[in-house]
Amino acid sequence: MNKERIEELKKEMYSDLINDTLPFWTEHAIDKTDGGYSTFLDRKGALLSTQKPMWVAGRFAWMLARLYNELEPNPEWLELSRHGIEFIEKYGFDHDGRMYYLVEKDGRPIRKRRYTFTETFAVIALAEYARAAGSLSHFQRAQQLMAIVLHFYRNPGLLEPKYIEKNYAVRGHSMAMIQINTLQILRGAAVALGEAPEVPGYGPIDLLITNAIDEVFKYFVKPELNALLETVGPNGEYLGNIPEGRCINPGHPIETAWFIMEEGRWRKDDKLIRKALPLLDWSLDAGWDAKHGGLFYFVDVEGRQPVQLEWDMKLWWPHNEAIYASLLAYHLTGNTHYEQWFTKLHRWSMEHFPDKDYGEWIGYLHRDGTAALDMKGNNFKGPFHLPRQQLYTYLLLKHMQENGE
Repeated sequence: MNKERIEELKKEMYSDLINDTLPFWTEHAIDKTDGGYSTFLDRKGALLSTQKPMWVAGRFAWMLARLYNELEPNPEWLELSRHGIEFIEKYGFDHDGRMYYLVEKDGRPIRKRRYTFTETFAVIALAEYARAAGSLSHFQRAQQLMAIVLHFYRNPGLLEPKYIEKNYAVRGHSMAMIQINTLQILRGAAVALGEAPEVPGYGPIDLLITNAIDEVFKYFVKPELNALLETVGPNGEYLGNIPEGRCINPGHPIETAWFIMEEGRWRKDDKLIRKALPLLDWSLDAGWDAKHGGLFYFVDVEGRQPVQLEWDMKLWWPHNEAIYASLLAYHLTGNTHYEQWFTKLHRWSMEHFPDKDYGEWIGYLHRDGTAALDMKGNNFKGPFHLPRQQLYTYLLLKHMQENGE
């Protein structure tokens, strides 16, 4: 990638983040009456629902603090992060230390789910805010919450099972994946604050990350299938007799790949970086739609018809993950194969997702790239994947530029 292209992309990422994506959310999603964020928004930013997903709240509070820490110490971003943190702390937690998934506008709880993903997003919010504000108490709260996540994860009988396990026992990839990045962010806060990078009762964060990566490769990575599977048997068995067992969600292994590449970058471990690359390669090859371009949402590893009704839709977040992952792979390896993937992914995404009239991205496209749903936020989509990709891509391009790449 030549110097001119790096400079052009760097300016684009910065401008899109600061002048388009972030203003959409800060102008429309800040609830100045009841606190927190109202992120269930239509195309123009009007409320579609006054209910507040705690999952998205943690992600937005993290994003704002991350911008403060990594881009520039803008006091407005820190204040808006604090605004969300206070709402999460006041209304987000049940008496058992776990979190509500969805609350009313004024914080009254509506729903609590059987998994602990909401808690992981609160961990990163608390940790990143702690780093930005220099707040030891928020860092310790993040540590304690991570300990709760690990407690429930390692003792699965404590949570209501999704299936009747004597007849159908499975293991899912998502929780192993999300632990890697959650722990990386917690470690970053610990280092910045001069605290021990550990989770009380569970040991050093580096070891916990290693364990999570090992779990991904032990159970879910199937080289004989060129795939990282979403669902396997309890001991990693291939469940080819059911659609869930054959399912690839290309965005997830792509995201996992860059989490692991970043860990290799942190540890200066080229072997770990190389270990992550096949996850990216397989998922791009399997997920790319040769007819219309873009990444399928779901793929059947045996080439059969996926059962998910939305299987051939093009969603914003897998493309965000793939854009950053391919650029990171190019930077770490120098292999132009990844530069070519980055160019293809970036071009297709910029031709189809951005909303040139009202800002941000249309998140849900039909297979041919036309809009299927034009809402900007719901219980899952919010200010996270897109601004994270724009920030991380900008910072990586800046690093490449400063190091003469």
